[in-house]
Formats: sequence, C-alpha cells, structure tokens
Amino acid sequence: METDVELLTRLRGGDEHAFVALIERYQPSMVRLARSMVPSHAVAEEVVQETWMGVVRGLERFEGRSSFKTWLFRILANRARSAGWHERRQASGRQEPAADPSQFAPSGAWAEPVERWVEESDDRMAAAEWAPVLRSALEELPQRQRQVVLLRDLEGLSGSEVCAVLEISAGNQRILLHRGRTYLRERVDAAMGKG
Repeated sequence: METDVELLTRLRGGDEHAFVALIERYQPSMVRLARSMVPSHAVAEEVVQETWMGVVRGLERFEGRSSFKTWLFRILANRARSAGWHERRQASGRQEPAADPSQFAPSGAWAEPVERWVEESDDRMAAAEWAPVLRSALEELPQRQRQVVLLRDLEGLSGSEVCAVLEISAGNQRILLHRGRTYLRERVDAAMGKG
C-alpha cells in the first residue's frame, strides 16, 4: 500500500488515480468526523466534498509540517465551522460523570480493557453484539467529546494532532477524551451488567 506522501507526489504530478486512492482511504473517516460536527448526514457529505475541493486547491501549499491526515482533518473541521455549524450545547440536563482516574493508565488507555477479545469467532460475534451499545453511547456524547474520541480512538491521531484539528488546548483535549471514554465505559459496563 502506498503511503500518503507517495500518493500526494503522484497527485501533484496529475495522477487522478492517486486522488481516488486518497478518497477511498479517508472518505469514511471524514464523513464520520463531519457527522459529529453538523446536524445531518447530507450536510456532512457536503462538508466532505468541500474539503476534497479544498485539498485539490491547496495541495501545492501543503508543506508536510504535519501529516496529510492531520492537514486533511483540519481542513474538514474548518469547512464544517465555516458552514455555520458551530458547536451546540446539549441541553439534556445530563450531568457529566466524574471520571475515576484509576480506570485509566498514564497513557490514557483503559487500565483494564472493557473486554479481552481474542481473534476467535465467538469473541468476534460478542464484539458485534456490543458494537451497537458503543455506537449509541458515542452518539450521546457531547459534540466535542465525541469528536476527540473519534479522532483519538478510531482515527489514531495523537493528542497534539487532535488539538491542531479541533483548535483546542492540550489540557482541554485530555479532559474531553477522559470524560468521553469514561462515559463509554460506564455504558458498556451497564449493558454487561457490571454497573
């Protein structure tokens, strides 16, 4: 599989297949992030399309000071903001859970995983069973928490990359990630009868 840098080099040379490869690689992630920032799937699709147009227009200005993925998600976040879809406060009245620091390792990962799954078919079936619980809990998170969890845990961005994409401080990123992960953990534990 070609790296992003190799695909960008080909794209700068006019290779349309390189652009298609980048779209195939990042489109689902982009829609997922955009969907966390705007009110509907249709608007998310529009934001993603505008982002790709911005990539083509700004390709020559990309200097590689960040990864392509970080640059791409930063463009996407800016497009979502400029479309007028600012962060909405959730008025659900749900109080933020107080996070128990003992549930997390110093790296921010779970100190004890929610469930230890080995690559066996029974375990994969169990994972599929819990996926809707996680998906539902993720949708219930406040917007910024959901964005941070998506970028860190699904897209694999570092804390500093998330800060650059969302234009938030490192401390705020850590708090949002911690609260988001705590809520997800509580929901899964409750569904499993542990809470």
